[in-house]
Amino acid sequence: MNPIDDVNEPAAAMPAGEVQTLADAREVARRLRARMAAAVLGRDEFIELTLVALLADGHVLLEDYPGSGKTTLAKALGNSILDDRPEDQIADFRRVQFTPDLLPSDVTGSTVFDAATASFHFRPGPIFAHVVLADEINRTSPKVQSAMLEAMAEKQVTVDNVTHRLDALFFVIATQNPLDLAGTYPLPAAQLDRFLFKLRMEHIDRDSELQVLASWRERRDVDRADLPRVTRSQILAARRVIDEQVNVAPEVQECLVDVVRGMRADERVVQGASTRSLVLMLPALQARAAFHGRDWVGAEDIEALAPRVFGHRVELAPGVGSIHEVLKDVAREPFERLARTTLARR
Repeated sequence: MNPIDDVNEPAAAMPAGEVQTLADAREVARRLRARMAAAVLGRDEFIELTLVALLADGHVLLEDYPGSGKTTLAKALGNSILDDRPEDQIADFRRVQFTPDLLPSDVTGSTVFDAATASFHFRPGPIFAHVVLADEINRTSPKVQSAMLEAMAEKQVTVDNVTHRLDALFFVIATQNPLDLAGTYPLPAAQLDRFLFKLRMEHIDRDSELQVLASWRERRDVDRADLPRVTRSQILAARRVIDEQVNVAPEVQECLVDVVRGMRADERVVQGASTRSLVLMLPALQARAAFHGRDWVGAEDIEALAPRVFGHRVELAPGVGSIHEVLKDVAREPFERLARTTLARR
């Protein structure tokens, strides 16, 4: 059982918008996970990692073949969020299908002329949503990818030299086809670095596929009363609570730095991870620790997330199997030192 299912407070115990403790933050995560798990079967690990990225204010890149459940996962997350500021008129979920002929304005929006008022005004594009599915992001031109880079890095878009802010909750789930498929543009390193995780979705197991077929009618109902949604404000408050109440001990930071420096010095690594990746990893570690019922980050969090965070940022030498074997070797000594310390809040 996932630790966030062990939260004792019932859903009604958390008033709307009032997320003040880690138990409240876990209740937010539990509600999101329950709705997503009802719609996406056999993907518990990916659901947890997606929610960790959401609560860490990161973005997720999924590499997969068509039909593996990526759209369903993204839609389930978008449908789980209730906007408590309807005056903003921001959609919960938008899907953008990237193609070679797509223009930046097709994503960010454009300035249009209103004949009635004889003035120009900005018409927002589909990127103005809480959850954006950037489908097959590596099939579009570098110019469109640059527009996405600004949105993901700065939570803003610039159209006709005017900057427009995106919502604080703005979260991107992007997908890309494997690069051995025709008609793809490899993502530049700068844009890859903006994704907290890169996840490769494999086919689900046989039992899960049978369950998908047996429950397809029930899973079409996205407004189940027994699975309450969460509000935008609750997610933002959960981010703040996790940041403030989950301890990251100096020993954890030393372990992270030593692991990364060990990779940089390893002859199997051509290009190591950046310092920025370490900074981005900290809130993800805090979110995972909160998911698992702790108010402190431990070695198990680093071990679980390091391949997801560093895998697409580290360039390995030709012939090296995977990032996992490199991490296992370079992290052994830092993990042993970390295991000898007490990491609970002091």
